[in-house]
Amino acid sequence: MDIIKKIDIHSHVVAFPQWVPANRGSGYRMLSAEELIDMHDQLDIERGVLLPIVSPEGQSVTMSNEGCLYTVTNYPDRFSWFCNVDPRAMSNHPTSELSYLLEHYKNLGARGLGELTSNLYVDDPRMDNLFSHCEEVGLPVLFHISPAVGYWYGIVDDLGLPRLEKMLKKHPNLQFIGHSQPFWSEMSIENTEETRNNYPTGKVTPGRLVYLMREYGNLSCDLSAGSGANALTRDPENAVSFLTEFQDRIYYGCDICATFNRHPFTFREFLDGLRADGAISETVYYKVCRGNAEKLLGL
Repeated sequence: MDIIKKIDIHSHVVAFPQWVPANRGSGYRMLSAEELIDMHDQLDIERGVLLPIVSPEGQSVTMSNEGCLYTVTNYPDRFSWFCNVDPRAMSNHPTSELSYLLEHYKNLGARGLGELTSNLYVDDPRMDNLFSHCEEVGLPVLFHISPAVGYWYGIVDDLGLPRLEKMLKKHPNLQFIGHSQPFWSEMSIENTEETRNNYPTGKVTPGRLVYLMREYGNLSCDLSAGSGANALTRDPENAVSFLTEFQDRIYYGCDICATFNRHPFTFREFLDGLRADGAISETVYYKVCRGNAEKLLGL
């Protein structure tokens, strides 16, 4: 069976690793471009999409727009990039003219905005303003959901993602790309306040995420990290159904943050196994692993 080179929709690097502080808790350091390329080669990944993180919540280092573009310039055959703009930028007000910044980065080659991690409610007026400007400029938004204001990082929604649904309705021409435990835990109807920020196990009874995907064509999914992998591997039968039904709106990703991260290798084996066993079609596999990203990135 021929190898289909994947595209990683969710990549992070630091442009100058020699000056980056280690994570205070774990001691790890964010990867350099060269370290990530080495891991991508091991995973049969041809290209990664660099996601800056500019919001201060939960971060020991800023991954700037300029640093990502610097890396893309050095490795144009290995990386594309999204830009990032905090909704509090410029004037910290719901009327900030954020299109000024978004247009600037789009003209430099940014293909989307993300990873959006500002610890504000999804329907905060400043967040709504950012979504309006992204919709106007034509940049999809890749976001990380958090369970609470004051909890580490990520845009905040309640159980069942009602605030996200509000924004999906209000911004029908904006592509939202979801990620994180509180996003993916909504795969099953049994999700609770206790399980939503973890990695639920067991058979899936399709829940709010499936409803939102069916109801709103502007919602897409990012399979990266343990959260995306767990949502599929917990119930392979449901994974096949989910991948097949939403094959045009699912993006393969890794979210590698340190050289010791091994979750992408386990998930690669799972996804490749579904293809090898014939559980998903060649078309579905290709779209999820690279076809959808090719379209998004204009490759």
